[in-house]
Amino acid sequence: MKPKFLYDDLRSWIDQARKLDEVRDVEGATWQEEIGMATELLHHSDPAPAALFDKIPGYPKGYRVLTNFFGGKRMNMTFGFPQDLSRVELSNEFNKAFDEAKPIPYEFVEAGPILENVKMGDEVDVLSFPAPLWHERDGGRYIGTGSFNITQDPDEGWVNLGTYRVMVHDEKTVGFYISPGKHGRIHRDKYMARSQPMPAAVSLGGDPFLYLMACNEVPYGISEYEFVGGLRGKPYPVIRGEVTGLPIPANAEIVFEGFVDPKKRRPEGPFGEWTGYYASDVRDEPILDIKAIYYRNNPTILGCPPNRTPDELARYRAVIRSGLLKQELEKAGLQGIKAVWAHEVGSSRMLLNISIEQKYAGHAAQVGHVASQCHVGAYAGKYVIVVDEDIDVSNLEEVLWAMVTRSDPATSIDIIHNAWSTALDPRIHPDDKAKGKLTNSRAIIDATRPYEWRDRFPPVNMPSPEVARKAREKFSYLLKGFTKKI
Repeated sequence: MKPKFLYDDLRSWIDQARKLDEVRDVEGATWQEEIGMATELLHHSDPAPAALFDKIPGYPKGYRVLTNFFGGKRMNMTFGFPQDLSRVELSNEFNKAFDEAKPIPYEFVEAGPILENVKMGDEVDVLSFPAPLWHERDGGRYIGTGSFNITQDPDEGWVNLGTYRVMVHDEKTVGFYISPGKHGRIHRDKYMARSQPMPAAVSLGGDPFLYLMACNEVPYGISEYEFVGGLRGKPYPVIRGEVTGLPIPANAEIVFEGFVDPKKRRPEGPFGEWTGYYASDVRDEPILDIKAIYYRNNPTILGCPPNRTPDELARYRAVIRSGLLKQELEKAGLQGIKAVWAHEVGSSRMLLNISIEQKYAGHAAQVGHVASQCHVGAYAGKYVIVVDEDIDVSNLEEVLWAMVTRSDPATSIDIIHNAWSTALDPRIHPDDKAKGKLTNSRAIIDATRPYEWRDRFPPVNMPSPEVARKAREKFSYLLKGFTKKI
């Protein structure tokens, strides 16, 4: 099925989410503490609405912050799919649509809502927007959490959209951290090697689907604009940045534009990250000298700060990354892949669950090793668990049950050393981080019935699908009024 998007930008997305009764308006919350507090609470409550913060003390009415956008019924709406799809079904349908979509080049347009206000030079003031302090131990205000950076490869010319945290330094300067190996970092390193300033722009709110695609592993050399255009069925509209010439979303809420000088660095961090820790501490990082700010009337910042998993960031990455990982496994020629889930508890990176229909001896090990080292699965992974097709890979209890009953610790676990990781990994020794040694190990756990004697493995003590259906039909009334709290 093809996705059907009912929105084009953040404002029309909010309208659709209101129709689902999944937006709550909050007035008077402070940027210093209360927006971050409320967001953390929403992230760890399921289901929970999106929150739209307005009348933030010290800022004009209409300068808003939207948080917890991904969850509930609005999750499927954001991807353009029907409400009755489960998380795994949503991921599978997205995967099919992504695989079938043909990238469409973005299109420059002369005008767009982002041009309603343009501030250049001395008029640039980052502090005019209500960037929150998201966590109490953060080293500063992070205006960029639901944001993406726009850069262009100086050799190959392709444009990348990447999500990297953006810290406020002062009225005209922000800093950002990019892990080694990320596409935006590759672009920046090329400019650094030439001692040339890198043109860059940061979009701080806009089309949620464009943001989601910027969060994930789109293949090298192809712009996220092009994939979103292909999925939406039309070229993505962009305006040409007046300072850098970079393509800027015409429907964005706020965009910073400027240059990253290879000689300029300032302390960045600490920041509570997606691993649930302050793992990257404080270090000197490159800064963006902002030469222009574009913003809509009454602009809205999209806030997606990481919290201890499972959180909002883990939820939306799990849907996309699971589909992309399944696609990469199948393109590698692997057979029998039934389902994939990059589990939220590992922030969709550190715990990958894959169910297979075993075809031959060694099949499970092959799948696990490929998953751990292909592009989608390689960065900052930890554990890959391969299970049989009777296990729901999105259900952590089922996966762990399979692991403790079908695997043997001495013979079912393979270890990979010196794999690609990040300074955000709390398990890497501080001395190794200081030396730039950002690698970790991986565990590949074969939690399938041993192939050689799988037919003699004890049968499962569970009702058949038919008996389970009858139980639900006859006795589901017993559960009325009881809900599972997460």
